[in-house]
Amino acid sequence: MYQNEQEHLLTNFEDHIVRAEAGKRLANYIIDLIVFYVLIYGLGILLAIFAPTSLAFLDDSPGLGLADRLLTLLLYATYMSLVETIFKGKSLGKLITGTRAVNLDGSRISSKTAFLRGLSRAVPFCVLSAFGNPCNPWQDRWTDTLVMDEKQSQRL
Repeated sequence: MYQNEQEHLLTNFEDHIVRAEAGKRLANYIIDLIVFYVLIYGLGILLAIFAPTSLAFLDDSPGLGLADRLLTLLLYATYMSLVETIFKGKSLGKLITGTRAVNLDGSRISSKTAFLRGLSRAVPFCVLSAFGNPCNPWQDRWTDTLVMDEKQSQRL
């Protein structure tokens, strides 16, 4: 009897996960983008100081603008995937807004999932996919994840 009661209690246990609102997601994006560009700018300054010849390719060649944008998209995707992997679904933006990227069941995302979320961000216009109610951008849909509001989410 006692074993059945324990199993019954465990089956009634469920997580209550609240999706982060679009405003928090936008704040996450803006904060993370600013941090990314500050890091890239700092890296550029260090390269200019210590290895100025490595920046010789930055001339006014046609097509450089497109290559620059593609490289920046890929670097941002890599940056976000590394940050979410290292900090278990968090970035500086998510830390400030009290949110976290998790799997749909509320479990922590794996390194692979964080990497796939990062790659999804490299798709042009991915940012626009976040508009809607509920806020469910491509990086969430394609990887079966969501960004939860940690303060409003709780275990029942």
